[in-house]
Amino acid sequence: MHPILVRIVAQSLQQIFLENKHADKVIEHALRSQPKAGSRDRAFIAETTYEVLRYFRLYQEILGKTPAQEWDFWQLAGIHFALKNTDLPPWREFEALKTPAFVEKLQHWRNMLAQDQEIPRSVRESIPEWLDQIGQQELPDSWTQTLHALNQPASVVLRANRLRTTPENLQKTLHAESIECRPMANSDALVLRVRKNVFQSSVFKKGWFEVQDFSSQKVAPFLAPEPGMRVVDACAGGGGKTLHLAAMMQNKGVIIAMDTHAWKLEELRKRAKRAGASNIETRVIESKKTIKRLYNSADRLLLDVPCSGLGVLRRNPDAKWKLQPEQIDHLRQTQQDILQSYAPITKPGGRMVYATCSILPSENQDQIKTFLSSEVGKQFQLITDNKILPQDEGFDGFYMALLERKKD
Repeated sequence: MHPILVRIVAQSLQQIFLENKHADKVIEHALRSQPKAGSRDRAFIAETTYEVLRYFRLYQEILGKTPAQEWDFWQLAGIHFALKNTDLPPWREFEALKTPAFVEKLQHWRNMLAQDQEIPRSVRESIPEWLDQIGQQELPDSWTQTLHALNQPASVVLRANRLRTTPENLQKTLHAESIECRPMANSDALVLRVRKNVFQSSVFKKGWFEVQDFSSQKVAPFLAPEPGMRVVDACAGGGGKTLHLAAMMQNKGVIIAMDTHAWKLEELRKRAKRAGASNIETRVIESKKTIKRLYNSADRLLLDVPCSGLGVLRRNPDAKWKLQPEQIDHLRQTQQDILQSYAPITKPGGRMVYATCSILPSENQDQIKTFLSSEVGKQFQLITDNKILPQDEGFDGFYMALLERKKD
C-alpha cells in the first residue's frame, strides 16, 4: 500500500460520487495519469476503487456519515482495507480509524459480517433501499442470491473472432504471451484465468478477439443469422454484438447497424475494420423515417434495447448509485416504444430478438407480454426466451426473447 495509490483511489471515488462521473472513465484517466505504474499498482487502483464502489453503503454505514470531501473517501478506503484484515499504515488520513473506539467498532462489524448476523440486506449487499425493494418485489425467490452474485468481481471474457482465427488458435497464441484462458464449451468464448491487459496482446490489433461477456455472447447465436441474410441491428451502440453477427454470417449478406449516436457508429466502423467485418453498413437514426424505410425488409432484427443495466453491476457497480426510480420508469417506456416502432422492420416469416442486460421481469418478459397483446405485437409469436441471472453461470445477468413474425 502506497499513499500515492490510495490518494488516486480517494480522488477517483470523489469524482464518481461528488462530480457524478462514470467509474470506467475515471479509472481509465487515473491509470493514464500514471504511465510508469506497474501492473500491480494499476490493479490496486482499479480493484480498490471498484470494491469501495460495490460496498459503498456498508462502508458509509460503518463510517457513520455521508462522504463530502476527499478526506472522507480516504476513510472509506481505510475501512475497506481494515475489513480485509489489512494493517493500516500510520498515516494521518487513517488516524481516526486507529482510535480504540473505532477499532472496536470495526471488530464489531467484522464479527457481524462473519457470523451472518442481522444486518439489513440493503446494507450488507450495499444497494439503495428503493432498488432493494424493487428487486425483492420482482425477484422474490432469488433476489438475495442475485445481489450477492452481483457483488463478485466480473471475469474477463474474450470472444474469438472466427473471421480471423479459431478459439483453439487464439488460446494457444495467448498462452505463448503468458495470458492463460479456459474455453467455454460450444462457444467462441475464452475466460481469462488471471486478469491481464489483453489490449497489449500482439493479436488484439490484428482483430483476433473482442472483449465480451459470456452472457452477451449468447445473443447473436440466439438470433441465429445465416450467411446471405439481411440483418438489422437497430440499437448497435459500439457494435459488440454486430461484430459477432458478422462473424456468424461469414461476411456474406448485409448487416445494417443503427444507433441514435453517430459517435458510437464511428467506433463500430473502427472495430469492424480491425475485425475484418466487411458486410456492415452503418446508419444514424435521425427520425422515425429512418426506421420506417426499413419496414418489412429484414430476415433478422436485433433489438438490444436501453435498460437499467442491473445485470451488469459486477462491471459497472457505480450504476446502482446513479440510477433513480424515475429513470427505470422512463426506460420501460422507451423499451416498449422501440418494440412497437421497430418490430415491423422484420419481414413476414423473419425473426426478431429483444435483449436487455437487465434482470428485472418488468424490463424483460413483462415487456414481451405487453408487446404481444398490442396491435403490432399480434403479428408476432414468441418462440422462446432465455433468462440469465448472474448466479446461474457466474457471468452477467441477461434476458433475450426470440419472436417470429407471422406470415400473411
